[in-house]
Amino acid sequence: MKKLIGWLVMSMVFLGLNASAAERGTADEAIAMVKKVVTFMKSNGTEKTFTEVNNPSGQFVKGDLYVFIHDLDGKCVAHGGNAKLIGKNLLDLKDASGFQMVRGFIDVANAKGKGWVDYKWPNKTTKEVENKSTYLEKVDNLIISVGIYKT
Repeated sequence: MKKLIGWLVMSMVFLGLNASAAERGTADEAIAMVKKVVTFMKSNGTEKTFTEVNNPSGQFVKGDLYVFIHDLDGKCVAHGGNAKLIGKNLLDLKDASGFQMVRGFIDVANAKGKGWVDYKWPNKTTKEVENKSTYLEKVDNLIISVGIYKT
């Protein structure tokens, strides 16, 4: 009986972890969402794009994935996950380890035009600081980004 209970508990934990992982956005989904924003911006302009990105129930928010856009000076111009950040210069914002990730975004955007930046960030769901990776693409003077929590 103890083995059966142990097996059931382990199964529930395993299934719970898999369900939790399934709810997390993937690298492919983050890349696709950034590319979708780039296409939307080319068709609709920046102002309509910012409005759509800022809409928490819009097409650019899915599960734990959301778009955020900075200019090359570090100012947040749109954010699907935290409207309080819009209009603020986040150039010196640091992650849990002291890394200035917005500067990292700008460095990658200027050097490569697109890519990934890794840092540590609080997960709103788990309330834990977790490893996060953000995919970004530079479009003119803007950096369009979507981050994923790494498992």
